[in-house]
Amino acid sequence: MMKKIVIVGPESTGKSTLSQELSDHYANQYATAWVPEYAREYLDNLGRPYTYEDLLVIAKGQLEAEEKTALALAEAAGDQASILFIDTDMMVMQIWSEFVFQKCDPFILNEVASRSYDHYLLMQTDLPWTYDKLREYPDLENRERLFKHYYDILQRQNTSWSLISGIGPERSKAAIRVIDKLLAS
Repeated sequence: MMKKIVIVGPESTGKSTLSQELSDHYANQYATAWVPEYAREYLDNLGRPYTYEDLLVIAKGQLEAEEKTALALAEAAGDQASILFIDTDMMVMQIWSEFVFQKCDPFILNEVASRSYDHYLLMQTDLPWTYDKLREYPDLENRERLFKHYYDILQRQNTSWSLISGIGPERSKAAIRVIDKLLAS
């Protein structure tokens, strides 16, 4: 059986790093894989500022990457238990779209409502913001506003979730403690 764990939160909170670390950590006990954030690949090759319409393309690319990775993991795992770590999902696309453009494509909203995951890890904004040409909001005020948006959505949905904080190895250890409890239940 495959567990799907999604890592969400504002930019520069360690989602990609944690996704890969968790996949590596559990690889000795489970078949694991992680789905990178498709937006990075797309925006790196865009050659212009992104638009509202680009977010739908990014969302579909993210879903395709998730489906392909899940299928490959299921085939590789066979009867072995597996864990798929997902760096960014449709909730992230919804929040980003609403934050930047004050609207969200119905396709993304439908995917948010219809997709099923086992657990969310919400990344706290306690990491220092790190420059990256794709990042837009270095100020703590906007990062906190984004965080609150994630928090509010997670409070209103049915999937279990946990808040992850800490610097360096403490962040990974916090996530591992949460996942170990999830796997033991």
